[in-house]
Amino acid sequence: MTDPAAIGGHDPATEALPDVAPQLRELRRGRGLTLEAAAARAGLSPAHLSRLETGRRQPSLPMLLGLARVYGTTVSELLGEEPPERDPVIRAARAEPVEADGWIYRQAGSSSGRAMQPLRVTVPYGAQGDLVRVHPGEEWIHVLQGRLRLGLGDAVHVLGPGDSAHFDSMTPHRLAAAGPDAAELLFVHTLLTSPTAELCLPGGAHRR
Repeated sequence: MTDPAAIGGHDPATEALPDVAPQLRELRRGRGLTLEAAAARAGLSPAHLSRLETGRRQPSLPMLLGLARVYGTTVSELLGEEPPERDPVIRAARAEPVEADGWIYRQAGSSSGRAMQPLRVTVPYGAQGDLVRVHPGEEWIHVLQGRLRLGLGDAVHVLGPGDSAHFDSMTPHRLAAAGPDAAELLFVHTLLTSPTAELCLPGGAHRR
């Protein structure tokens, strides 16, 4: 996919994440990490991370998740959001959609001070289907509508509405809409909020 910023165009998606660039830079510096060290732990090149920190590149949701683990924080903090103070209820009107590299996601619960982060995710057909993710923790997925193709290691599963999957996220995994319509799902992943985040394996795009 062509980066509009690279050819002098306007990328409207960057307006959806206005605080990501400064937050990424401040969090990295606050953790005492060089650009090279942080990029290596997140499975990115230093040049790519530099573009994210200067706002010249839009981060995808998997990138945000990976960087959150490296910095021992949450996607909400990366976005500069003020999380609800331990509010157990997330009203639909407060769950503003955020687009990241083709995926659309909404907060489905507060991750502040908690061990997991729930999201409601819309996966359009053709978006990030070849991106392989590998990282410490667990993931739970429940399909609300559409059909989702889930690759776990060498196995491929097609999930329909009402189907769920719960797996160790150290298993290489891929997510993609299995049909021409978008898949909508509930997605819960564990957070790493300690130095063990340094064990995060590269989660960049590996094409098969």
